[in-house]
Amino acid sequence: MTTISDVARAAGVSTATVSRALNRHATVDPALAARVLEAAETLGYRPNALARSLRQKKTSVWALIISDIGNPFFTAIARGVEDVAQQNGFSVILCNADEDAGKESQYLGVAQQEQVAGVILSPHSSTTDTSSLVGASIPLVAIDRKLDQPVDTVLVNSREGARAATSHLLDEGWTRPACITGPLDADTAVQRQQGYDDALAARGLSAQSMVRRDVFRQEAGRAAAASLLDAPVAPDAFFVANSNLALGALAECAARGIRIGTDVGLIAFDDAPWAQFIDPPISVVAQPAYEIGAKAARLLVERIAGRRTVAPEDTVLPTELILRASSRRGVRSTQ
Repeated sequence: MTTISDVARAAGVSTATVSRALNRHATVDPALAARVLEAAETLGYRPNALARSLRQKKTSVWALIISDIGNPFFTAIARGVEDVAQQNGFSVILCNADEDAGKESQYLGVAQQEQVAGVILSPHSSTTDTSSLVGASIPLVAIDRKLDQPVDTVLVNSREGARAATSHLLDEGWTRPACITGPLDADTAVQRQQGYDDALAARGLSAQSMVRRDVFRQEAGRAAAASLLDAPVAPDAFFVANSNLALGALAECAARGIRIGTDVGLIAFDDAPWAQFIDPPISVVAQPAYEIGAKAARLLVERIAGRRTVAPEDTVLPTELILRASSRRGVRSTQ
């Protein structure tokens, strides 16, 4: 294996000069740096990442801890994070906390023990304990949900997106829209119900018993839809707080022979890849998932480099209402 000493001999410089040149220090003469880089390339030299991290007491690796790897929303976020990380010389380890506070805590502990360069976290709840990262001076950016601690956060205006979606259902003439949302310890679930409540209140309506809360899982969405449809006064439309829950609601409607867009309206948060291709296509509140990841990664790069020294702040990105046949009255299924 080629060593740094081999590169130094080939370039006719000291090992210290090689180290500075490979780390792009501005103090190295450009011509000398070019000679070192040429020698390293010719010899096939690759830096020993482990040794370097031990010397510098940090790595070039980030931990991206997401709450549900099965949700396409987080897949798109991961792409945004990785693209920016690669552009800035970092690698990303993906950790799936699976909406489990214990797994999340374990991954945060590993990130601290391994002295990763930074962490991007989709927290299970606002009370997630990140003190181990703070104690280790590891920069942290939260995405999708807020933390009680002061950290940079990138999220969307969930409440406004939910309000716009529910208002659209009412504008279309659906009179009894129900809300299927996530658990109370998830800030996004609470915000989306609040937006739903806002839309009803603006029309002088009350949600009453038309709200169901459960984990963000397909089976939970199906159970919630069944409970609502079996109620004495059933809904004629659904606002569903994420794509997994929406799949469950769609499955329950299909099992009962209920036609989406004709018998009931439906609009969901997140523009999942399948949403526009089923019959009828699903109306959604689209989130800029890739940009959420990319923005979080750019903030992390700035914190790591010391270029961002202001107090942590929230970056709130807009949602987009994409209207398709599922939320419009009178749509006939072709299946």
